[in-house]
Amino acid sequence: MSSPILRTDPFPVRVFGGPTALFDYGGLRFLTDPTFDGPGDHPAPGKVLTKTAAPAGSPADLGRVDVVLLSHDEHADNLDTSGRALLADIPLTLTTPGGEERLGKAATGLADWQSVELERRDGGPGAVTVTGVPALHGPGPREEVEPITGQVVGFVLTGQDLPTVYVSGDNASLDAVKDIAARFAPVDTALLFAGAPRFTEIFDGEVLVLDSAQAAEATKILRAGRVVPVHYDSWAHFTEGGDELAAAFAAAGLSDRLDFGVRG
Repeated sequence: MSSPILRTDPFPVRVFGGPTALFDYGGLRFLTDPTFDGPGDHPAPGKVLTKTAAPAGSPADLGRVDVVLLSHDEHADNLDTSGRALLADIPLTLTTPGGEERLGKAATGLADWQSVELERRDGGPGAVTVTGVPALHGPGPREEVEPITGQVVGFVLTGQDLPTVYVSGDNASLDAVKDIAARFAPVDTALLFAGAPRFTEIFDGEVLVLDSAQAAEATKILRAGRVVPVHYDSWAHFTEGGDELAAAFAAAGLSDRLDFGVRG
């Protein structure tokens, strides 16, 4: 399957491991789910999350960050101790409505399809629009998933003469991807959280975020020109990594759309 024609040249995405990535858009610098702690255990209700690898960089390496796109604040593999401390120095954190209540005045919660407009810093026309989009952190309907794994939000970034960018957050629902595609496809760049995380005691071991084959299917649904996978390494509960992603995209005829970003 050939790639669609990108409407703009792909921009660099710097990946740090886990769900953490940094990119420039409209002259603004966006950071996803900051996790900069070293390896170790993070207690969680009824289980322990074990980080297995150090990040490919530190907060000191980031430079200016204008906006954090935080899919959710309740799990250490999406917001750890170092990441939480970093939020105090960032002008704006966009997250879930529940996260806004927990994190305080520096955070703004976005419900599904709710948007904020941000002033561009590149001199381009108009504003950068960030829209909160649906995400489900596990299989099944929202009313069954959220009481167990919590509320999650994804993001779509748009602007005049800018690419359309989708940041999935911890989403396991291809139905949610279809709803997003109906409004925003084709997507130029998708940062897809993957890794097929599982716990035997939660949802009978079904995946809590997309597995590799589902990430490839999401690419088709979104008609994405480029996919930068994140959230597939550095934690013990991820059951699929970069090799599985590469194999799944190859099997789907999508290898030319897969971009593992710039490390560190």
